[in-house]
Amino acid sequence: MVNMKITEQEIIKAQELWAENIIKIGKLYTERGNYKDYAHNFVKDFYAYDFGKVLFKPTLASKNQFRNTFDEALSYFIKGSIQEDEGFALKCWDSIRFKERNIIILDDYAIAMGNYFFKSSNEDNEIKVEYTFGYIRNTMQSLVINLHHSSLPYKNN
Repeated sequence: MVNMKITEQEIIKAQELWAENIIKIGKLYTERGNYKDYAHNFVKDFYAYDFGKVLFKPTLASKNQFRNTFDEALSYFIKGSIQEDEGFALKCWDSIRFKERNIIILDDYAIAMGNYFFKSSNEDNEIKVEYTFGYIRNTMQSLVINLHHSSLPYKNN
């Protein structure tokens, strides 16, 4: 199988789909739909756990900072095996937008870094989060994430 060079447009589309799916998980949760199966498929479709190692350091993780397994990642998004998790995707985000995106493409691997903004009707302001995502292709040639690091910006007290 020949790997095709990853394009910037593919990364932008992957990020838009990632955001749409996080929002959908929250909506299903609110509507008492099958958000658990949907979230399971989201992690399976968007992260490279089936293909190798994934480096995942989510924003709101402090005691169990790194999510090295599929189940640990799923726990972060919808509550599960890790006690500190509150279900990031269950916060019912109304919008998620990526901005100030910088991308490095190395043929069949790409890294994107920037800010993404989360808005919920339960919050007065958008929440600004810093991210770094690494992308590879899966066997279907779709982009999946094998590096996900996000954090809240430093605040000087």
